[in-house]
Amino acid sequence: MPAKSKAQQRAAGAALAAKRGEMPEAELQGASKEMFETMSEAELEDFASTGHDDLPEEKG
Repeated sequence: MPAKSKAQQRAAGAALAAKRGEMPEAELQGASKEMFETMSEAELEDFASTGHDDLPEEKG
């Protein structure tokens, strides 16, 4: 499932980095923390890899 906004894509990227151990989980907040807790690494990869050229900044 692709991300629906740039903000959602960034949150997924942060959650993915934490899931992989590239950043501390304690640095996550808001949507990225929730994504980390509820989504698999594969799901986060799917969201984070969405092309962002045509996405709105935030989901309206």
